[in-house]
Amino acid sequence: MNQQPDSHVPAAPVDLFVIGGGINGAGIARDAAGRGLSVTLAEMNDLASATSSASTKLFHGGLRYLEYFEIGLVRHALTEREVLLKAMPHISWPMRFVLPYHRDMRFEGDTPTSKLLRLFMPWMRGRRPAWLIRLGLFLYDNLGGREILPATRSLALRGTPEGAPLEDRFEKAFEYSDCWIEDSRLVVLNARDAELRGARIMTRTKVISADRNAEGWAVTVEHGADGQREVIQAKMLVNAGGPWVGEIIHNTARLNSSEGVRLVRGSHIVTRRLYDHDKCYFFQGTDGRIIFTIPYEQDFTLIGTTDADHPDPSVTPECTPEEQDYLINFVNGYLKQDISRKDIVWTYSGVRPLYDDGASSATAATRDYTLKVDETGGAPILNVFGGKITTYRKLAEDALELIAPHFGGLSDHWTAGVALPGGDFPVDGVAQLIARLKADYDFLDESWAARLIRAYGTDAWAMMGAAKTLADMGEHFGATLTAREVAWLMNKEYALSAEDVVWRRSKLGLRMDEAQIARLDEWMQMRAAKQAASAAE
Repeated sequence: MNQQPDSHVPAAPVDLFVIGGGINGAGIARDAAGRGLSVTLAEMNDLASATSSASTKLFHGGLRYLEYFEIGLVRHALTEREVLLKAMPHISWPMRFVLPYHRDMRFEGDTPTSKLLRLFMPWMRGRRPAWLIRLGLFLYDNLGGREILPATRSLALRGTPEGAPLEDRFEKAFEYSDCWIEDSRLVVLNARDAELRGARIMTRTKVISADRNAEGWAVTVEHGADGQREVIQAKMLVNAGGPWVGEIIHNTARLNSSEGVRLVRGSHIVTRRLYDHDKCYFFQGTDGRIIFTIPYEQDFTLIGTTDADHPDPSVTPECTPEEQDYLINFVNGYLKQDISRKDIVWTYSGVRPLYDDGASSATAATRDYTLKVDETGGAPILNVFGGKITTYRKLAEDALELIAPHFGGLSDHWTAGVALPGGDFPVDGVAQLIARLKADYDFLDESWAARLIRAYGTDAWAMMGAAKTLADMGEHFGATLTAREVAWLMNKEYALSAEDVVWRRSKLGLRMDEAQIARLDEWMQMRAAKQAASAAE
């Protein structure tokens, strides 16, 4: 994994060079490799180290986008939910969302829907009527088709588990379906599947320059491990740089392009668990915005997100104190038991690279993707703007539609219904797999076995190997993380540091202390050094 060059052998030319190891880059690499193209992907940090690990972690249609009349975006996303769920039931699963209703709920700003209601129903004074929410949920149920996910229902909150955490003024709610997704693992598994299909995946590898020549593109990369530079010849370039897409256009590939990107920061907080049931809440604010509260990692609640412009991709996004207070106050408008900053156990923030459509606010900017091929200077480059994690597979298919004319004889779409590594089992088969893993490795308890199945699916057996006892798992770093599992993550999933393991391949950082994480990092560096020394002999 993380294939490094032999300094004495020039890299073979490739069909496609992908810049960026987020979900769009990994998804395109997988689709292209599966159609027979030779593919190299370079990511300057770890896979999913930016936007793709900082989402709200949902496969969802985007209910609020209906108010902006983004019907196509919502329809595609709704259709994709179940396609993706079937392909990765270990890292994605159905969730129910409770939308409490109160007559004072309002639209955000000047959405197209709010303008129409102001024109035809001025007495509503910007409020969201219950019938409009129900109409939106009817469309949500029927636009994309459903086979697995249950439909919307109305819910009386008094005397119910769903109503128990809420203030008494909320008497009714609507309940609908969407899906959870382990976003970082989604990226890693797409990259891993791309490599299994022949792609070369390089992490900690920065693209220094990309120059057009008679054969296509000469791409110069620098490997972070040793600073070694390598030039790779490619027929076509894919710019899936996420927040850095504009920088790649203007500084790396030096294109004369007017295409723009709008960077929007979304921040989240994680608190202690705020309620006992396993459903999410969809909260609407008096300012018209919405947030989610989501049961998270068994013992916590995930709350988000915010929308704020973030002009400079070189500035690491952080959940500011103001954003923390905004989310806390938003939740406190709904829950009986107020929370405060002392309840926060972790925060994270990411930057969404949205296509600059001239929207007046960060919230109103389109979440749909835009794909642009530039071949004005000769060799083609595909620039990827925007997109939602829910539509990454469809984005990759559409990207290949634009890539295909530059390569003869490509096969047709293939990714729908094809499982990601470890996902080759039925959507309702998780409990059976957990029981089987516990039976085969009787030293695992229920929660440990469940964590492994939710991370690796059917690959859990390959990771566990011939282990017969707890001692066979090697050093125990804390929170059920062992040397055997970490070796798998290094060998198969491109992990190079403790941060890669405890914050992206998993969220065990929520349960491990600083000393445990430091020991894990030390062990990983020692193992990597031994492997490098052995390879040099």
